[in-house]
Amino acid sequence: MKNSYPVYKNIEIKNIKNWQTGQTGELFIEEGKFVSELTAPAELVIDAQGMTALPGLIDVHVHLRDPGFEYREDIFTGTKAAAHGGFTAVAPMPNTNPVADTVPVIRYQIEKAAEAGYCRVLPIGAASKGQAGRELAEIGLMAEAGAVAFSDDGVPIASASMMRKAMEYAAFFDRVIISHCEDPELANDGVCNEGIISTEMGLKGIPSIAEDIMIDRETRIAEYLGCSVHIAHVSTAGGVRIVREAKARGVKVTAETCPHYFTLTEEAVRGFNTYAKVNPPLRTEADRLAVIEGLKDGTLDIIATDHAPHHEDEKDLEFSLANNGMIGLETCFPLVYTKLVEGGHLSLADAVEKLTANPAILLKQEAPSLEVGSSADLTLVDLDEAVAYDAATSFSKARNTPFRGMELKGYPQLTIMAGKITWDSGKLTAK
Repeated sequence: MKNSYPVYKNIEIKNIKNWQTGQTGELFIEEGKFVSELTAPAELVIDAQGMTALPGLIDVHVHLRDPGFEYREDIFTGTKAAAHGGFTAVAPMPNTNPVADTVPVIRYQIEKAAEAGYCRVLPIGAASKGQAGRELAEIGLMAEAGAVAFSDDGVPIASASMMRKAMEYAAFFDRVIISHCEDPELANDGVCNEGIISTEMGLKGIPSIAEDIMIDRETRIAEYLGCSVHIAHVSTAGGVRIVREAKARGVKVTAETCPHYFTLTEEAVRGFNTYAKVNPPLRTEADRLAVIEGLKDGTLDIIATDHAPHHEDEKDLEFSLANNGMIGLETCFPLVYTKLVEGGHLSLADAVEKLTANPAILLKQEAPSLEVGSSADLTLVDLDEAVAYDAATSFSKARNTPFRGMELKGYPQLTIMAGKITWDSGKLTAK
């Protein structure tokens, strides 16, 4: 399961298209960094065949299920899927077993990812002990051990007082709270978006205001404290508007959305399709368009996957009993490129920024770059060939995705992290 690709001291990649300029040229890698020229003949020469080079992608919101739920996913399979999707760093949420609320779990995740060798893991520690929302976790100790942010994602922090304490304490250690915005009483165990479709299907719905009210609360607390806060997986038009207005007031708020919120609507759950059951739920067409507009005008800073693998037995159930979530690491960039860039909503530069530089800023990491001296983190993507997505090709243990058969462009063909190959489709000529 470990990365078994050969290690090369220096690599030359020729016939490569630069994502910023569109010009074709070469890249040189030596001792894990980009260099202007090699000091010795290349041990590996790759013909990129005109494919586009992007900096290594960063995902600020994944679920690797390790420790405790390895039957769904583990750090080896999850990071291999990440490399397959062009990612060189991912930030896993803390809803593991045990919860990632202690130093040993944080260290375990970092060390196991290093052993796997596919992708850096930047753990997100729990904001409260056991994600119970009653007592702060050891934020300072986890930050010292390598936790890059804190969140109770999957379990909203219902108490405004606890959220205030979490923001203040995280800020003291130069970390940010990532908030899963959902009012539990308003959500009331709903299983899809509240509206016509939930009524027609006889399912309990989650109203959009359950998300909007909590987004407003978090931005108000952050404004009062002068702290930063990051809003996870924004799915509603109201949420986009609230974040936009908060930014206009000078609030230190950033926000993310996920590919399923700008590509799908609640229509996808028809037929009781549990692969489209997520939390927050897929919303209306008006919400989808608002999310796209939020990405266009910069209200939404980051695109994250919320990669949430589940065993088939946890999805092949009555809709109300099936688990929330879908896998997303390997379809993320193809969906972004096909639906947003080719769709005329974002430039390639803007899309890449939301998958690289902005995530790096949030997590206090070095921004990926193809510039000389930077860590050699990159992915080569095919922007020309459209391929129907086949979930059977996933390196994840899970197959829970509603994107089966969708024609997409932009699949990564080669991923390199710190000068080491982590994914190679075999389509590029090497000698």
